[in-house]
Amino acid sequence: MSSQDGRGGPWGGGSNPGPDIEELVRQGQAQLKQILPGGGRRGVFILAILALIGLGAWTSYYTVPSDSVAVVQRFGKYLKDVPPGLHFKLPLGIDVATIVPVKRQLKQEFGFSTPGGGDPYQGSRPRDGKRETEMVTGDLNAALVEWVVQYRISDPVKFLFEVREPSETLRYVSESVMREVVGDRTVDEVITIGRQEIESEALVKMQALSTKYAMGISIDQVQLKNINPPQPVQESFNEVNQAQQEKEKLINEARRDYNKVIPLAEGEKDQRIREADGYRLKRINEAEGDAARFSALLAEYSKAPEVTRRRIYIETLQDVMPGVRSKIVVDETTRSILPLLNLSSQTEDKP
Repeated sequence: MSSQDGRGGPWGGGSNPGPDIEELVRQGQAQLKQILPGGGRRGVFILAILALIGLGAWTSYYTVPSDSVAVVQRFGKYLKDVPPGLHFKLPLGIDVATIVPVKRQLKQEFGFSTPGGGDPYQGSRPRDGKRETEMVTGDLNAALVEWVVQYRISDPVKFLFEVREPSETLRYVSESVMREVVGDRTVDEVITIGRQEIESEALVKMQALSTKYAMGISIDQVQLKNINPPQPVQESFNEVNQAQQEKEKLINEARRDYNKVIPLAEGEKDQRIREADGYRLKRINEAEGDAARFSALLAEYSKAPEVTRRRIYIETLQDVMPGVRSKIVVDETTRSILPLLNLSSQTEDKP
């Protein structure tokens, strides 16, 4: 475990800088020379006392940033947690205050490094960056996986005292979990459709292990970045992906044509069926009406045959005669029709 005093923490936090010790010593020597021009052991003793007082004053106060807390140790034993603000402690290394950023979201990068990171464990080390990304999938294919773990320090006491090098331990835990999750899936799932599921499962397993190891860390998010096949087979893999994309494109086009033609045919089919049903009902209703009319007529004819026959005869003539343009004469005795000349046409031709 490495602890930091009020002059700064491992994440850049710390107290206000105090006066320069060498400058205090030089000022004290100048004042002693004025007081004791002859020098001597007494002057050296006074100078040492002044230097000790200055050092004690410089190491007796510290400032905790607003996003952090300070864990105070006295002679190496845990004493208390201190909230943000200006605080005082016993000087000369008796009390040591370690600044821990409990409200800041920290991250660790695997397979790449962001320049300017303050945490030495944030990015991949040059010798380990490529090794971290090389993984074997469930179908025995190789993939280069880059990801980011975002976390917070939930318990500063556990973070400092329960596990040696908790940040490095978190890197080992994250790499182990990611290899396990990726190893349960095919390379196509890892690169394409399974990214979100991998992130969720890895987050749950990493949090479970960090809780089991009492690391004092709460993992907020696991995010996959670049996932690529190894360089020797990358060109072939891109060709396979291009062929799959072309296949999906053709399938989508076929579905589009299907959705365009089939509903139209279904609509025409339904229309034809409805028209046939309508025509069927019309013919049935007409036939039933004609049958009912004939039955009623038969009943009336049975009651008075002569009257009914004459009525039918007259009604038939009323229907037929308006369409006949020639003049006709009906002989009641012989019941014959005598057609005459078409006088209406001659009348129309007269000037």
